[in-house]
Amino acid sequence: MPRQPHVTEVNGWKGLSQTSHIKQGEHRTEEFRKVNVLMKVPALKDGSFTLAESVAILLYLAQKFKTPDHWYPSDLQKRARVDEYLSWQHSNIRMKGSKLFLCKVKPLCLTNQPLPPEKLEFATEELNTALKQFEEKFLQDKPFIAGSEISLADLVAVVELMQPVCAGYDLFEERPKLKEWRRRVEEAVGKQLFQEAHEGIMNIKSLTADQLSPEVWQNRCV
Repeated sequence: MPRQPHVTEVNGWKGLSQTSHIKQGEHRTEEFRKVNVLMKVPALKDGSFTLAESVAILLYLAQKFKTPDHWYPSDLQKRARVDEYLSWQHSNIRMKGSKLFLCKVKPLCLTNQPLPPEKLEFATEELNTALKQFEEKFLQDKPFIAGSEISLADLVAVVELMQPVCAGYDLFEERPKLKEWRRRVEEAVGKQLFQEAHEGIMNIKSLTADQLSPEVWQNRCV
């Protein structure tokens, strides 16, 4: 009997997350298509309501389940800071971090050889520019992006930044401000939960080409 995509149920909602067996293409089944016609993860089904896109899902869950205010603040200006970062990160931290991640992972899976340093340089410089903007514009001298407490903006940011770290580029090492911010985020969510959340991606370099999803090969790293 074929395995079904991993479905999580919490207080009446069902979520199909990136922990689903993407390697087996289970996000491309007709069952999954009923939840997300784009056939991508993450996706959420709450009764007859379905939702795609990670940021939209996070905001929906935070408001539906009335999570502690700091995650998505009721204060207008603090919430605007969260929204500002979530709007910016798609074409900056997320795009540049994923690009470097792919530049490091794909060649190892295909040829068991790393990409030549000169080809990695451009992707690394792009990410470094985005990291400088992140520190100067969004983090500044605050403990967290929206102020003194952790928010969804910090959660989304740290997940994206862990991609290149897990692929072998420790972007925190020479950035003390960023390193301290990560430490605060990790402590706020709990170290064990933080490690569990990144367990899969920490082992990414041990995967072979046939274990990665087709979407990975559709993205060029340079």
